[in-house]
Amino acid sequence: MKRDDHDDEEESGPGHATQPSSRVTPDDIRYENLCRAYNYRFIAKPDYFRLVHSPRQAEEAVREAVAAGKRITVRSRGHCGEDFVAAPDVQVILDLSPMSRVDYDRERNAFVIEAGVPVGKMLHTLFHNWGVTVPVGFCMGVGAGGHISGGGYGPLSRLLGLSVDHLYAVEVVVVDQDRNVSTVVATREEDDPNRDLWWAHTGGGGGNFGVITRYWMRSPEVSGTEPAGLLPRPPGALHIAEVSWPWERLTEADFVRLVGNFMDWQMANSAVDSPDADLYALLDCLHRSAGSVTLHAHLPEESPHAHARMDAFLAALDAGVGVGVGVTPSVRRTSLPWLAASQYLAVPETGPAAIGLRCKVKSADLRAPHRPEQLAALHRHLTREDYRGTYAAVEYIAYGGKVNAVPSTATAIPRGALLKTFYMVTWKDPAEDDRHLRWIRELYRDMHEATGGVPVPDAVNTGAYINYADVDLADPEWNTSGVPWQTLYYGENYPRLQEVKAKWDALNIFHHALSITAP
Repeated sequence: MKRDDHDDEEESGPGHATQPSSRVTPDDIRYENLCRAYNYRFIAKPDYFRLVHSPRQAEEAVREAVAAGKRITVRSRGHCGEDFVAAPDVQVILDLSPMSRVDYDRERNAFVIEAGVPVGKMLHTLFHNWGVTVPVGFCMGVGAGGHISGGGYGPLSRLLGLSVDHLYAVEVVVVDQDRNVSTVVATREEDDPNRDLWWAHTGGGGGNFGVITRYWMRSPEVSGTEPAGLLPRPPGALHIAEVSWPWERLTEADFVRLVGNFMDWQMANSAVDSPDADLYALLDCLHRSAGSVTLHAHLPEESPHAHARMDAFLAALDAGVGVGVGVTPSVRRTSLPWLAASQYLAVPETGPAAIGLRCKVKSADLRAPHRPEQLAALHRHLTREDYRGTYAAVEYIAYGGKVNAVPSTATAIPRGALLKTFYMVTWKDPAEDDRHLRWIRELYRDMHEATGGVPVPDAVNTGAYINYADVDLADPEWNTSGVPWQTLYYGENYPRLQEVKAKWDALNIFHHALSITAP
C-alpha cells in the first residue's frame, strides 16, 4: 500500500511541525562529523549528506538523487563492519538519524519505530511507556533500520525469538524500473500484495531494496487493542553472574575444556521447549594480552529456582577446568531490574573506548560444538605473543530456543543455529590496519580450515549472520570453499530474495559490496 493521509499526520505527530531536511555539503561545519560513523576504517566523502526527518523527506531525497543520476546509500546510525555506506563511489548519503521516534499507532494497532532510532532508546521508550519490549541486541547506539532488517537478536531471543518475529509492517522508499520513486508499506498479512517486500526485510539486511523509513511492531499471536498487550513483557529483574578465568593459569587443555563445556551446555539446553531457554550467556574469549576469559550470564530472577539453576550452569562450565593446577575463577553475582540490567550489559557509545575505533568483524552460527582442532586453532591465535589488540576476541553467544520455533522459510533469516560465534578486533592507529586484519583473517581461516576457510553449512555450521557483514566471504583468497557468500548468509532463502530484488529494485539503485542481486 502507498502512504495515506494518516501516514502524513504520523510523520510529525500532533501539534509538531516536521523540521526541513538538511543538505550538508563539504563546506558545512557538520560535514566532517557526518563523514565518520562507528567504524573509522571507512571515511565517507559524498557530494552531500541529506538529513531527513520524515518518510516524505526521505522519498524526496531519493527522487532528487535518482533524477541527478547520483549513487545513493542510506544509514540509520552507521554501525557497519564494512564500507556499505561509505564506499568511494557513493555520491549521496541519506542519513535517517533524525528519524528517531517510537510511538503507538492506533490505526495499525502496532508500535511505530522510525529507522533512525537507536535500539537503546527503543527499549527505554517501549518499556517506560507501555511495559513491553522487542528482543534486540545490547549495542544501544545501533539504529533500528539496519538491526531489525538483518533479523535482530539479543539476550531475550532465546525466550522471545528475533526482532523480525514481531515485525508487522515495514515502510520502504523504492524506485521502479521506470525510475519512479514511491513509498510502500508492506505487511505480514497473507493477502497483502506487498508481502514479499515485508518478508525480504525479515533478515535480508539493509541497503538492498530501498530506504527503510519505519517499522511497525506487533507480536503475531496477540489480539486486542491495548498497547501493553501487543508486544512481550520483559522479565521484572535479572539474576546476573560475571565470571573471569585468568589466562595466566589456563593451560591449553583448560581452555579447550572450558569452551567445550560452554558449547556442550548450550547444545543440550537450547531446544525450542528447553526449560533453560531463559538462561542467556556470553563467553568472551579475549586475547591473552587482555588478561582473562570472561563470562556474562543471566536469567529472570522470578524464574523457578533461578539461583540454583545458575549454580548448576556455572558448575557445568567449570567442570574439569584447572584440575591439578587450581584455576579458581573470579565470580560476581548480583540482581538488577531488567532495563538496568540491559543497560549494564550495553556496549559503550561514547568515550575513548567507543570513538575513533577501527574494526573488523566476522561470524559463524553453530548447530553443533566446534571440533577439537578448531579449539586448538582458537587457543593458538588467542595466545600468540607477537600480537595484541585493543579488543581482540571470539565470543560464544547463547542462541536457539524460541528463535527456532519459526520455520526457516517463514523469514529471510535462516533458522536452526543453537549458538553464535562473533569474531571482532578493534584498534585506533591506521598504521596498524594490516596487522590486525591479518590476525582476525588468519584466525577465522584456521578455525574453518576443514571447510575452505568459511563456515559452510554442515554438521557443525549453519552459516554466517548478515548483520556481522564480512566482505572476505566473497573474496576467493579467504573463501576457498567454492560455496558463494550468499549461501553462507541466506542458505536456501537467497533465490527468493533475488526475486524480491528484481521486483522492487530492478535498476539496482540500492547496492553495496554484499548486496542481493537480481537473478
